[in-house]
Amino acid sequence: MKLPSIDQTSPILIAGPTASGKSELALQLAETYGGVIVNADASQVFDCWRVITARPSAADEARAPHLLYGHKPFDAAYSAGHWLREIKTLLKSEAHERLIIVGGTGLYFNTLTKGMADIPATPPEIRAEADQVSLSKLLADLEEDTRERIDCNNRMRVQRAWEVQRATGRSLTSWQDGTPPPTLPLAQCIPLHLVSDKEWLEDRIRRRFDMMIAAGALEEVEQMLSRYDPSLPSCKAIGVPELISYRRNLISLDEARERASVATRQFAKRQRTWFRSKMRDWHSVHLQ
Repeated sequence: MKLPSIDQTSPILIAGPTASGKSELALQLAETYGGVIVNADASQVFDCWRVITARPSAADEARAPHLLYGHKPFDAAYSAGHWLREIKTLLKSEAHERLIIVGGTGLYFNTLTKGMADIPATPPEIRAEADQVSLSKLLADLEEDTRERIDCNNRMRVQRAWEVQRATGRSLTSWQDGTPPPTLPLAQCIPLHLVSDKEWLEDRIRRRFDMMIAAGALEEVEQMLSRYDPSLPSCKAIGVPELISYRRNLISLDEARERASVATRQFAKRQRTWFRSKMRDWHSVHLQ
């Protein structure tokens, strides 16, 4: 692994697909150069899952300070806009060391380094309406320019675009085209994009499920069983629906393992495609 030159003060960004070793690299950099590790993963903001979402362990947190991990309840509303506001506060604070921002949610990094439109919050009644609409209908209602820019297989992204269009009368891309300057331009930080061999990554993904089970994933599911709501973002984390189905005796543990592995591989493929498209100006760090 070859890294670019690391100075003493610039924020470091680490992006890469799931299971690529982002968190361990962040720890190594924090221990070597100093800094506070900040979460940029949409699933890891919720307090209900540590093992299933591969949040840093208590031992990891003892090695370096961590922020924005598990700081929101399972049913909290949380978006890229919420995350960006929290990051802005951290960047302005003089109480913290250099930020090492790490995660696999590309949209978070996009809002940070390219800016984010100030779109009004979605009214609850429109969100409730959107929850009842099929993905195909949501896509059909979107303006063509929006469909061309978003991941049309990602229900969350499609629904968000539909809600914006429905609530404001303007397409998501119309709002995005009026985006203000970024909070942290790439020129002011050290952006690292982890790149790995496909087979190497898929082997790590296949082993991850059994490691999760051994580390206590089933205990996490047991604690959340009565509160599980598939419509909540926190409950859509990969591995959660599969283990809930297993716990409810709907599928075997082997079937849960297979479904979770397939879902993780598909997610990693989408991440790799997105990062290649959006992070061409980042430093590529080859892992294998």
